[in-house]
Amino acid sequence: MYDLHCHLDGSLSEECIKNLAQEAGISIDGKDLSKELRTDENCESLAEYLTKFDLPLKCLVSENSFTKAVLDVMKTAAKEHVVYMEIRFAPMLSVTENLSAAKIIEGALKGLSMGRERYGIDGNLILCGMRHMPVEVNTKLVETAAEYYGYGVCAVDLAGNEAAFPVRQQEGMFQKAKELGIPFTIHAGECGSAQSIWDAIELGASRIGHGIAAAKDENLMRYCAEHEIPFEMCPVSNLQTKAVRSMEEYPFLKFLETGIPITINTDNRTVSNTSLTKEIELLQGYYGIGDKVIEKLMENARRAAFR
Repeated sequence: MYDLHCHLDGSLSEECIKNLAQEAGISIDGKDLSKELRTDENCESLAEYLTKFDLPLKCLVSENSFTKAVLDVMKTAAKEHVVYMEIRFAPMLSVTENLSAAKIIEGALKGLSMGRERYGIDGNLILCGMRHMPVEVNTKLVETAAEYYGYGVCAVDLAGNEAAFPVRQQEGMFQKAKELGIPFTIHAGECGSAQSIWDAIELGASRIGHGIAAAKDENLMRYCAEHEIPFEMCPVSNLQTKAVRSMEEYPFLKFLETGIPITINTDNRTVSNTSLTKEIELLQGYYGIGDKVIEKLMENARRAAFR
């Protein structure tokens, strides 16, 4: 199985958080980690969902913490026989006077190497720029990513508040990525805007994170199918963040029938209390899809992978 859309800070196990918190000098005594780190179907919005990242981000404070975090996610994925994954995170959220983006990336790459050796799972890193950050900061991230591209870093991404910070504001970031030959995916269409997906495609995104709002635009769906633009769909988190209100509203079959090369992913293994197995079982249970469709989804993922 392939997991192409998996956020590092949203996928850390409780055991890992306890270890990292102790190293960072963060007290978690008396805290119910299950509630601190996980959401459920009663989640009201994306904003509420994102509060579950607060503690993990506070714990990612050193090069070694990123090594341990990546290794932890690979260990979890290996248990369900994932053979390849792309782990994404935003280095600039953790940069301090004593911790550079380069050191953060090197720490994560060490974890990636250890994970390959220890768990027999292959993987790469996707480095995320954040929508709320100045374009100059995200452009600098791309320049740093270029130093590691092909050595464990496979692409860049843009994440964050899609509605408040339109992707066009980060045009310089993606221009730099194209200049340096680094492919990119962009979170788009998660918050109801089909135009956000058009904008991402026009800026040069070769994959779309989520893409839910494409269901509102027949021309967009046809375009994505004809140009074979993969969508990184994450059913469980899309339900939790209210990107859709129900499986009846979920555009999985519509995208499948249109011919868009959709992939199924976890998004945030811990926050959403999910796995690739659970994601697929959800689709099987609601849509009654068979082995051929599942094989098609995995083939889509194999072809869409940034490697």
